[in-house]
Amino acid sequence: MIQGALLIALASLLWATTGIVAKFLFTGTELHPITLGFLRLVVAMPFFWLLMRREQRQLRQARHASENGDQSPGGLTLRALLPLTALGLFQAFYQGSYLLAVDLTGAGIATLIALCLPPVLVALLAAPLLGEKPGLLTILSLLAAIGGTAMLVLSDMDTSGTLRLAGILMALLAAAVYTGFTLTSRYSSTGTPVFTTAFICFLTAALILLPVVWLSGGFEGLNTLGVREWLMIGYIGIVPTCIGYVSFFKGMQSTPATLSSIIVTLEPLFVALLAWVFLGEVLGPIGISGALILTVAVIVASRFGGKPRAGQAADGGS
Repeated sequence: MIQGALLIALASLLWATTGIVAKFLFTGTELHPITLGFLRLVVAMPFFWLLMRREQRQLRQARHASENGDQSPGGLTLRALLPLTALGLFQAFYQGSYLLAVDLTGAGIATLIALCLPPVLVALLAAPLLGEKPGLLTILSLLAAIGGTAMLVLSDMDTSGTLRLAGILMALLAAAVYTGFTLTSRYSSTGTPVFTTAFICFLTAALILLPVVWLSGGFEGLNTLGVREWLMIGYIGIVPTCIGYVSFFKGMQSTPATLSSIIVTLEPLFVALLAWVFLGEVLGPIGISGALILTVAVIVASRFGGKPRAGQAADGGS
């Protein structure tokens, strides 16, 4: 279990570097956040395609080896593809809104809002949507999360000298979209293998983002990017996306779901720390208090909120 927990912690650290590297790209180039989101998916898709092929091959071998000849789960039916397509839609909106938030505010505050609010919102909304009744602690967690978010906004206003409202709204939109992604994942419960799910989700998101990037002129100026910038784009597509997700799913195999959900909350804190070290983003005492309140709210919501049903895939990070 220790190895699994360390792998999940590693995944959280790798995911945390996404916003940091993206902020460097946005500061030094004219690269649009939505274009970066699209390129990230394009870089990652071949890797997940190979993992999906291996996964499907293993399922076929297991099916052939089965004594009773029953078909193993994982067949891609229309009923399974529809919710996966919906997840891809949420993924496309999340990529755009999260990276826009990083560009318009800072990597630390954008990630704290975008990733800490969804678990609390999911625990609350799971009651009317999925029949997972929230307890008093879940409601208190929501109030604490709202208070922590407000403290982050106040701290950002103090350190930046202005209310970066557009970035805050984008971070809130990313949180709402990620909440929808998580609820859809819980509701669908198709039993589709994890890497098959990831590939179809990423492919759908890339196909949705392609016309948006094209029509908005997001491809213009890509030829002005240097080797360093393309390496940074490749890093985001390979390290936090591919290696991060593989580490997470590998760690999930030997780590209890409750413990893994708590370890994942390290990601926003990793981002805040890395943003302070590499980007000079200072939260201040109010911001640090707000970040801690948000983190506690997420842990309480993850521990005592509605739990996913058996057979559902866990959610990853940014």
